[in-house]
Amino acid sequence: MIINWKTEDFDPRAASILGEAASLAYRDYESVKKVVEEEWKMELLEFFDVQDTQAFLARTPKADGGMILAFRGTESLKDWMTDADIRLVNGPGGKVHEGFNCALNTIWRNLWKRLSDSAQRGQRSLWITGHSLGAALATLATAKIRLEQSHPVSGLYTFGSPRAGDQDFKRNFEQDFMYRTFRFVNNNDVVPRIPFRALNYDHVGIFKYFSYKGKLDDKKTWDQILLDGLKGRIDDLLSPGTDGVKDHAIIRYVENLSKLLPREAGIRKK
Repeated sequence: MIINWKTEDFDPRAASILGEAASLAYRDYESVKKVVEEEWKMELLEFFDVQDTQAFLARTPKADGGMILAFRGTESLKDWMTDADIRLVNGPGGKVHEGFNCALNTIWRNLWKRLSDSAQRGQRSLWITGHSLGAALATLATAKIRLEQSHPVSGLYTFGSPRAGDQDFKRNFEQDFMYRTFRFVNNNDVVPRIPFRALNYDHVGIFKYFSYKGKLDDKKTWDQILLDGLKGRIDDLLSPGTDGVKDHAIIRYVENLSKLLPREAGIRKK
């Protein structure tokens, strides 16, 4: 299936493809390069791997196609939830999570050099994605690109994202980019609940919810979501585990996203 690189609306095809990209970001350089170049028929422009921050930037051969920037999530969810520095510091558009901001800054200079190079970008649209910690980094990267550099971004799709900034950050981000930001949450995924609202954190973007049956349902009220979450926990009794952690796994998101499309959906050269 061909990506519509120029769409300005929510696109299930883009969601599925960017979910695959967020999943791929967990893999090593050789694996990423092989998938990007052999399966997606794109060019791996850069593979970033500095300290605990990993991401890749890929582009289509044609200059009027697109680019994908995908950030890796954390390899150790338990350690990250326990040790992450949640202090709010100055960032693009407001106060942001210090740990996330520092993680992004480790690769920002080289990333921005790539993105701002018009010869390398051409007329390509830019799509940004990530899962878990990677979703927070994707959000902050979008904010820096848009609010600090006034540079075009076509869409931000995040999966299982923690809150990345305060209410001022939310207001300024959404004034600029709300309708091209789609935040997916899978049933009882625990990570989107942190850092807590009581600490002045908030989410950004349009909320996209997967029910306990893996169905995308944008019409549920918060009361219905709470009930659906209870059903998910009850269903988990049949296959015991930590429901909130299992629902956070990127594979769960990829599986649910795949249900939005025919089986043959995937990245193809345009």
